[in-house]
Amino acid sequence: MNRSNIYLSSVAEAIGNTPLVELNRLTNSLGLTGKILAKLDYLNPGFSKKDRAALQIIKDAKKSGELKLGQTVVELTSGNMGTGLAIVCQIEGHPFIAVMSKGNSEERARMMAALGAEVILVEQLPNSQPGQVSGGDLELVEKMTQQIVEERNAFRADQFKRTGNFRAHFLHTGPEFIKQSGGNIDGFCDFVGSGGTFAGCATAFKEYNPAIQCYIVEPENAAALSGNAVVNQNHSIQGGGYSKTELDHLNKNHIDGYLSVTDEEATNVARLLAQKEGIFSGFSSGANVAAAIQLLKTTLQGKTIAITINDSGLKYLSTDLWANPKKAIS
Repeated sequence: MNRSNIYLSSVAEAIGNTPLVELNRLTNSLGLTGKILAKLDYLNPGFSKKDRAALQIIKDAKKSGELKLGQTVVELTSGNMGTGLAIVCQIEGHPFIAVMSKGNSEERARMMAALGAEVILVEQLPNSQPGQVSGGDLELVEKMTQQIVEERNAFRADQFKRTGNFRAHFLHTGPEFIKQSGGNIDGFCDFVGSGGTFAGCATAFKEYNPAIQCYIVEPENAAALSGNAVVNQNHSIQGGGYSKTELDHLNKNHIDGYLSVTDEEATNVARLLAQKEGIFSGFSSGANVAAAIQLLKTTLQGKTIAITINDSGLKYLSTDLWANPKKAIS
């Protein structure tokens, strides 16, 4: 009897198609009407949504011929994109170099190294705080990344500019949300780093139903995309909030509003998410849920909000996030 294979040829094929879960225990505990639908992208092989962008960027570059056989790949990362690229590059036969600020959690660097990446850590600015990567810190990482690309004659997997980042979420994440929810989504909010997830999902949502409201989430004191003055570039929500006023992936016609979240809100809600829903995530996932809570309390009361759970709490065990995990709002 002929049987088709039910196993995958590589772990890269396990990227995407993550579950969508209603956070009804959390919303009930807060007395909220409406729904939060959370896409569990921390269940990707690299424990983050960035696996999607890593895979699409490498696939696109190989198809176009821009990435040559066996060529070294280099990328600036806060850790998650680097982890995704470490996995994909290992499978595709490309050496990978991750360039990261020392302000990011040490678990991320260790994980990338374990996956075969060469990890180069860049010192922070004198006034920066460990665990809080500012826009200035990111500029230092960018300079080092450019230098290494030139020295190694490498391919730059530039998540801030390459369309593969956008395409990963336009072709896959957004349509997955729509299919898994039966199209019953009223709003979407996303903590923005490179902007690929927001841009790709928002475009897919707007094409499906222009009435779906899409909101950018930023740190309260570094909400540069919203046009507010940056009070303090330092914040705890790793992976975004870099005080950039423009991002290549974003289409302003798809932005219906901006939401801001404090470090304390992101931390407390991430802890609440673990305690109420059993979802062990990081700061930016807490920020996404905190923003969705804001929407259910204000403009989208009784509606359905879609968010992503961006990465795993395992990447933050050395940070203040899990130093006192029982301390959370209720």
